[in-house]
Amino acid sequence: MNQDLTAGKPQTVLWKFCMPLFGSIIFQQLYNIADSLVAGNFIGENALAAVGNSYEITLIFIAFAFGCNMGCSVVVSKLFGAKDYKEMKTAVYTACIFSGFVCALLMLIGIAGSGMLLRFIRTPKEVFADSKLYLDIYSWGLPFVFFYNIATGIFSALGDSKTPFYFLMVSSLSNIAADIWFVKAFHMGVAGVAWATFLCQGISCILAMIAVFLRLSKVERKERAPLFSLRLFKQIVAIAVPSTLQQSFISIGNIMIQSIINGFGAPVMAGYSAAIKLNNLVITSFTTLGNGISNYTAQNLGAGKPGRVRQGFGVGVKLVWMLGLPLFLLYFFGGSIVLKLFLDTPTKLAIHTGIACLKILSPFYFVVSAKLVADGILRGAGMMKKFMIATFTDLILRVLLAFCLSKTALGATGIWCAWPIGWCAAAILSIGFYRRGTWENTP
Repeated sequence: MNQDLTAGKPQTVLWKFCMPLFGSIIFQQLYNIADSLVAGNFIGENALAAVGNSYEITLIFIAFAFGCNMGCSVVVSKLFGAKDYKEMKTAVYTACIFSGFVCALLMLIGIAGSGMLLRFIRTPKEVFADSKLYLDIYSWGLPFVFFYNIATGIFSALGDSKTPFYFLMVSSLSNIAADIWFVKAFHMGVAGVAWATFLCQGISCILAMIAVFLRLSKVERKERAPLFSLRLFKQIVAIAVPSTLQQSFISIGNIMIQSIINGFGAPVMAGYSAAIKLNNLVITSFTTLGNGISNYTAQNLGAGKPGRVRQGFGVGVKLVWMLGLPLFLLYFFGGSIVLKLFLDTPTKLAIHTGIACLKILSPFYFVVSAKLVADGILRGAGMMKKFMIATFTDLILRVLLAFCLSKTALGATGIWCAWPIGWCAAAILSIGFYRRGTWENTP
């Protein structure tokens, strides 16, 4: 059901809207976590390293899908808040056309250039073949990734966070079962993991897009909405490109960090792969809640109610901190337990690597989560230049420090130390930019 985020107490509105988003991202992350769990436990440590190695490249593809999601979501949110339903429909159609074009280009790059990309990040010989196989299959499923993201962006813009949650819950649980079935029953190895993800993402995408167009068909309008608008296309691109650059440059930074890690060998790669999946579950959850703040901000600005934005920031920070606290406690004190879920017979070095990574990163979840809430407001308000400044500060610091510190006596541990420094610097910038915004103090 569509929900107006411009009316009601901000705390109540955001909690009702964001909690299903949080549930959705957990199930979305289960796709990759399930792949790693099955690869590590039923195939072997090298298979886990291969899936984790490919994952860093797939994040670039996901960055483009995320950008399309945000461009569509923010523009549609403003139009929905302003109750301009004809323009809103045209924005949806325009976003779908734009996303299809971008997806086709990335499919071509992924299918034709997977080997080159893997060589670029110095993939070891023992995991190269499996990494390429996984990446090739994933590339064929990119349309499902893109259009599912468009669907969730539209639902979020309409204030509906429950529908995509239901789709993801079913498809993610199915993915776990399919992973195990393809690997254990058919002995398909890494290919089984990849095909299971392809199949379940496809089903989720098709159902979500059907639901979107059924929902749009019920929206009242006096005349037929055009299928494309250059003006709305420019508005979508103005949000999509910086959002894509943010995610893609972060992914490129992670690939550069992955190339540094690859120099330490397969055990360190496997430990990092397990730890980073757990870390990404948290960061992606915070990012998704930040996206919810973007929808909230855009709807209220579209409705001419900027005073609710400042209230939304306070509620958003409380929300991410409450959700982040148990995850911090789990990772910091129980890291060895959750890491062993990914590894059947882990080496000491792999476990030591994963524990060190989680212990260094998890205390700073409270910092990066507040930064991501501020980012959500900046993006929802269209303040993309300031949004990008904070993002690039984080990226540059993390990559440069990871390279420098890994050359010291700290070794691989120095890489993990670079992350909190980048997070803290970027948080100061993002929150500072938000606080200097011209938000009214009254609702």
